[in-house]
Amino acid sequence: MISQSITPGASEQDVANEFWPSRSDLDQLFRLKYGDPQRVGWCPRLMYRYGYFTPDVYYEGLVAKLVREGQPWLDVGGGRDLFPHNPPLAASLAERSGCVVGVDPSDTLEENPFVHDKIKANIEDFQDSRTFPLVTLRMVAEHITHPQRAVEALARLTMSGGYVIVYTINLWSPLSWASLLIPFSLHHPIKRYLWRTEEKDTFPVAYKMNTRRQLRNLFASAGFRERKFAYLSDCRAFARFRLLFRMELMTWRALQSLGLVYPENCLLGVYERV
Repeated sequence: MISQSITPGASEQDVANEFWPSRSDLDQLFRLKYGDPQRVGWCPRLMYRYGYFTPDVYYEGLVAKLVREGQPWLDVGGGRDLFPHNPPLAASLAERSGCVVGVDPSDTLEENPFVHDKIKANIEDFQDSRTFPLVTLRMVAEHITHPQRAVEALARLTMSGGYVIVYTINLWSPLSWASLLIPFSLHHPIKRYLWRTEEKDTFPVAYKMNTRRQLRNLFASAGFRERKFAYLSDCRAFARFRLLFRMELMTWRALQSLGLVYPENCLLGVYERV
């Protein structure tokens, strides 16, 4: 299992690189999630053949590096799961931490088997005497309607030297614009067709924390500094349809060879409390 490993005395850049998941880490997570690449279904086998790892895998690998033994972990807006597509890793990291606090206004939080302390509230309203070495926001920043209040709460809850990880949608991606233009009542039927999601997991979007500039400025104003940031190619729009998915992966690899970013992508940022 991937462990947290920061070398004492390492430079700022070295530290950022150390906690970023390596190719070996990504491969390990892939096998934990899907099994032997030669024996899995056509979709993960195709991803592995192309050398493609989903944004989820990068996020999971990053969190795995930063969850510390016996130290509390605050998860914001996680709903009913920490890692929806990797329960074994969620169970392992929850056990490593020993104290996962979940804060989410949704009733789905009650279904989360990995959170030890469940707080049904918005992060802006959450009060706690503790500070946390790690705070995670997985696919929740796009729903936050009061971002300044949210990052001020995160500053209050994150210990000095602690990290906030934000994994979210890029405002400038095609699907983000589609979600803005399409009436909300149609969001779930479309998501159900493409990704087989449940209606209770579909929420209105605000997109007030969904560019690198927005995130960097918001966190800087609350006493954080950006330690790592990446645009993660998201080739999952047609993952249920073999031919279309292969075309997605071929396009991704072609753009990569030209040094270009795949247009559909997610944001993954790490912000340190200073």
